[in-house]
Amino acid sequence: MNQTITLTNGKEIPVLGYGTWRNTDPDECKNGVKWALEYGYRHIDTAQMYGNEEMVGEGIRLSGVKREEIFLTSKLNNDNHGYENAKRTIDESLARLGTEYMDLFLIHWPFVQGHEEDWVENNIETWRAFEEAYDAGKLKAIGLSNFKVEHLESLLPHCRIKPMVNQLRLHPGVLQEETVAMSREAGMAIEAWSPLSPIPQMQEDEAVVEMTEKYHRTIAQILLRYCVQKEWIPLTKSVHEDRIKENAAIFDFKLDEEDMDYLDQWQWQGDVFL
Repeated sequence: MNQTITLTNGKEIPVLGYGTWRNTDPDECKNGVKWALEYGYRHIDTAQMYGNEEMVGEGIRLSGVKREEIFLTSKLNNDNHGYENAKRTIDESLARLGTEYMDLFLIHWPFVQGHEEDWVENNIETWRAFEEAYDAGKLKAIGLSNFKVEHLESLLPHCRIKPMVNQLRLHPGVLQEETVAMSREAGMAIEAWSPLSPIPQMQEDEAVVEMTEKYHRTIAQILLRYCVQKEWIPLTKSVHEDRIKENAAIFDFKLDEEDMDYLDQWQWQGDVFL
């Protein structure tokens, strides 16, 4: 299960990540991380905003998997934008996670409350702190989250070290093609958050149900496999051991081109919050 994508700095990132959004119950969070690592995940994603970095760190330690075998990501909270704030809170995240370095650290959102007038300069100054922490070895890779074209255009010309990742909401019906294309052109790997959002709607879709029978897989597995074949890195979250195990079983089958095409054209009817 250890398929990886190589980032522009040569660091390898596993192509399936275990996400921890809304996972604030201590036992559920710690066990979820531990189970994920036991079932072969080597990529764990958290954020300052999630309020669970300490629990994630404890789950990693409980797993017994060596730290150097794990790709650990966190993200900067909206309240911590700006050079000094970012510099300080990178160290705070490291302390909460109980690690000397993070494998990837992202600016969580490009446009935040309190910076409606100066968000461009705010992101540039925040990124400067990221670059310094990268130079110091505290961050092994640095990147962005939810940065669309206008945000990328305003930041990239000012980067001494180019972002290596852009994490976006991506799944059938939400393809963000222009943003993905621009991110790739700038050398960024693409991560997909909320890749399983379409499941409730797809349960009523005859063509998708037929795919589950054709491949003998769940809708979740089909959606995660879709991401992998799009060369996106999906971040999937569950607190149930059987689902965590099941969601990892996506590397021994492949979706046919016609099924990929169907999912590419599929219409999302849910929210459009990005």
